[in-house]
Amino acid sequence: MIVDSDLTRFVVLDEEAVRLVLAKIDANSEGVVACVDGAGVLQGLLTDGDVRRWMIESSSPDLDLPVGAIINRSIVSAPIDADPLAVDALFDDNVRVVPLTDSLGRCVALAWPHQGNFVVGGRRIGPRDPCFVIAEIGNNHNGSLDTAFRLIDESVEAGADCVKFQMRDLTTLYANSGNADDRQEDLGSQYTLDLLQRYQLTREEMVKVLDRVRDVGAIPLVTPWDMASMRFLLEQEIAAFKTASADFTNLGFLRSLASTERPLICSTGMTSEDEIQQSIGVLRGSRAKFALLHCNSTYPAPFKDVNLRYMDNLRELGGCPVGYSSHDRGISTSIAAVALGANIIEKHVTLDKEMEGNDHRVSLLPSELTAMIAGIREAEAALGDASPRSMSQGELMNRETLAKSLTIKQDLFPGDVIAADMLEVRSPGRGLQPNRISEVVGAIASRRFRPGDVLYPSDIGKRLAEARTYGFTRPFGIPIRYHDLYDLGERSNFDLLEFHLSYKDLGVDESAFFEEVVDRDLVVHAPELFEGDHILDLCATDPDYRQTSIRNLERVVDLTRRLAGWFGRADRPRIVVNVGGFTQDAPLAPHDREVRYEQVLDSFDQMDLDGVEILPQTMPPFPWHFGGQRYQNLFLDPWEIAAFCRDHGYRVCLDTSHSQLACTHNRWSFSDFVTIVGPHVSHLHIADASGVDGEGLQILDGEIDFPVLGRTLLEVAPEASFIPEIWQGHKNAGEAFWRALELLESYL
Repeated sequence: MIVDSDLTRFVVLDEEAVRLVLAKIDANSEGVVACVDGAGVLQGLLTDGDVRRWMIESSSPDLDLPVGAIINRSIVSAPIDADPLAVDALFDDNVRVVPLTDSLGRCVALAWPHQGNFVVGGRRIGPRDPCFVIAEIGNNHNGSLDTAFRLIDESVEAGADCVKFQMRDLTTLYANSGNADDRQEDLGSQYTLDLLQRYQLTREEMVKVLDRVRDVGAIPLVTPWDMASMRFLLEQEIAAFKTASADFTNLGFLRSLASTERPLICSTGMTSEDEIQQSIGVLRGSRAKFALLHCNSTYPAPFKDVNLRYMDNLRELGGCPVGYSSHDRGISTSIAAVALGANIIEKHVTLDKEMEGNDHRVSLLPSELTAMIAGIREAEAALGDASPRSMSQGELMNRETLAKSLTIKQDLFPGDVIAADMLEVRSPGRGLQPNRISEVVGAIASRRFRPGDVLYPSDIGKRLAEARTYGFTRPFGIPIRYHDLYDLGERSNFDLLEFHLSYKDLGVDESAFFEEVVDRDLVVHAPELFEGDHILDLCATDPDYRQTSIRNLERVVDLTRRLAGWFGRADRPRIVVNVGGFTQDAPLAPHDREVRYEQVLDSFDQMDLDGVEILPQTMPPFPWHFGGQRYQNLFLDPWEIAAFCRDHGYRVCLDTSHSQLACTHNRWSFSDFVTIVGPHVSHLHIADASGVDGEGLQILDGEIDFPVLGRTLLEVAPEASFIPEIWQGHKNAGEAFWRALELLESYL
């Protein structure tokens, strides 16, 4: 059992609106809130399950209803001073949280049957959070404050969340008052005391290193080896304590540490199973928030003795976050531990493995620490969850290209029955997959088919939408290709058409596709891919590659000028460009992004842009480049985008799907993003988005709040034009475009 007295994430007033409470339930990761009145008196609980049941049972659930109207008031609670074992006995399959109240009935804490997430220095640690990486300096500074500072800086640069030291008051810790010259001591004790006497930081130096850790943006942590050190660290407002394996059987010391109400991260090396269980009992009885680190306390630990799977036992015994304190060589076991569920990794770091002291030889150099943390983050990203298999956006793209569809091999007319011998399987895979043939055979054709036509879901079900006249307050259109010009392009009251060019389109005679001047404005979307697998990058580090990109974009500019002659409203056609700025292995630092922005400007300056307007497009964090992903760096951050436009006189194309993904990844407010970038927006690509790379989704199929988006755009970009950029929206005669426009009519 764990008792949490920090109720900020879990308590709501009974008068708060349901919609606000839902956000808190979602944010706190436990799926429950306690409801109190204005005096703090407990009224009841509300779980995510309660909300779902209420919404199902209500014909028209009112999200602005005071939450007190729907809470569960038949709950189990207990006094704050109740015996922990008695509280622990209250939990069962139906009771997963017990509010604890004071003598006036006010909710003052929550008891949980398990250790879920807890917070150290503002950083959540638990099964649903990124692994908490501790760079253990210990005494590897060898008494040098400068070395300690350098180790701190290198650890944070490597990506560590936390930097840890050790502290001992030798006079109280050792029976001989820390006398390294005591000849009665064993050789090992003499050696350790000698090192500690020479290399331990003073109290004043410890304050300086803790301040340095905070200054560089990491969380300081210290292992106190005695009560005097613990009391000193409390004065320094340390956020948590790390306990050494050597103290895990020191039950009185554990109780003292728990009494500070700081979270405890406890190593379990050099202890037996029975001792571990006993210490866990003490921690629980003390109502401590704690995590357990599996550890083999040999230096270095042989791989055969590491036994990473024991973390499963610790997780079950402690009911708490678990991790691995590594004393083995290299980085592989720490990465493997994360793959096995470690929530915390502790690893020693040094500047020189040959320095005096036995910790150095099991420590990582800064470059190795960087590699380990990168490997941890990659492992975390790859783990995913056990949800049913679904296809990523990249897989869907590749499926469209590489897979096969059911096609018709003869003429068919509305009303004809589709027989098996009328069908064949052909690439590409943009229609119904071959496994759905049984649904097609016997179906009645609802449209005219010609040999080679692809079958779509609407051919065996209800068509989602048809083109019609739309009533938008801003200019709108759809994306098209040359062959769509008089098919899709004439089906509605469009103000503009946006040509999505392929590099193949640059080599054809565009006039062959036009019968007369079109009474529309023109937008052109420049290709990303050109001949020779060349992805446009106007800030590539390779000068030759960048010059090739410039020449390719100049070809697009030339074509746009020619196309403008076929569009009656195209006074200054706009060209939407993905300017580049991607990297393969890791995102760029802010300074490097500044350099790339300057290179983009230089590339523009090298081009003749007379008669056209270049619109850099806002980008997602992990753009799909023909079925594969990279890291995007430019036109991602709203403040950088606004500064670029303001300082250099450019406007942008705001892609709502891309930017929602960027906001999700960086934990920015999408509404704030639109507000910041909106005054610089000339054109919009509108689609929904999900997660960090699910782009181009149909409206309302993702995470964008379209009512809020519509209101914000009306305020900050009232004249910006738009297209619905639904992925593969042109399929089946533009069905997804018409559906998107139908939905967007309510918001734009």
